[in-house]
Amino acid sequence: MRIANVGRAFFALTMIGIGVLGLVRGDFTAVWDPVPKDLPARDALAYLCAFISIACGIGLLWRRTAVLAARVLLFYSLLWFLLLRVPSVLFSFAIDSWWSACKTAAMTAGAWIIYVGSADDWDKQRLGFIAGDNGLRIARILYGLALIPFGIAHFLYLKQTAVLVPGWLPSPVFWAYFTGGAYIAAGAAIAIGVLAWLAALLSALETGLITLLVWVPMAMAGQLSAFQWGEIVVSVALTAAAWVVAGSYRRVQELSLSAALTPRDEPSS
Repeated sequence: MRIANVGRAFFALTMIGIGVLGLVRGDFTAVWDPVPKDLPARDALAYLCAFISIACGIGLLWRRTAVLAARVLLFYSLLWFLLLRVPSVLFSFAIDSWWSACKTAAMTAGAWIIYVGSADDWDKQRLGFIAGDNGLRIARILYGLALIPFGIAHFLYLKQTAVLVPGWLPSPVFWAYFTGGAYIAAGAAIAIGVLAWLAALLSALETGLITLLVWVPMAMAGQLSAFQWGEIVVSVALTAAAWVVAGSYRRVQELSLSAALTPRDEPSS
């Protein structure tokens, strides 16, 4: 199965899981949080988030409903980002604000890329800027910019990051620096379009390995705080978004690898 299809299926299943978790808790999951406590109809909005997550996740798995599901998820994510995250960053540039903005930006980028890949003639005719190559380019830049603060956080919170490094890995401080630097480099490469396909692939691999090597063992140990459980949910969601972004470069990867493997003509004498 192609990486693009795997990433899309993983993203869809992740959205379903987020929605189910939201229904069980009766509150926003860490992916949608934070939401102001005094927001009108806050409880109803939490259930709406859960419903949209489940409905769109299921819809993405079926060809007949994929376009509608991708369209709804993209515009809902964009509204969430523009109405809740951007104002929060503008009025309070604290770590909670930009961390929340970046995770929402990454998820929005994933939803946007899926929408571009699913768009039909109606979307391309009426929403061409969003559903075409320009939309794909913006989504990739949005994802790249979101990675940079993730990496910076590793440096600003070095002690907290190093503690999370698995005990069997030597030099936890080195790995905290290395993973932070890798996120910054990958984000910059994707944003400016230099070896973006390789940067996206490596960022997906890094996020996936962090989820598997850091959060999964901690979850299995069963000694996590409510905050850490939320971080696991976010890590899985970001992994899903990362693989969607990486999958969007599949054609570029094939062309690059083909060019690298094709022998060059010998110069004529």
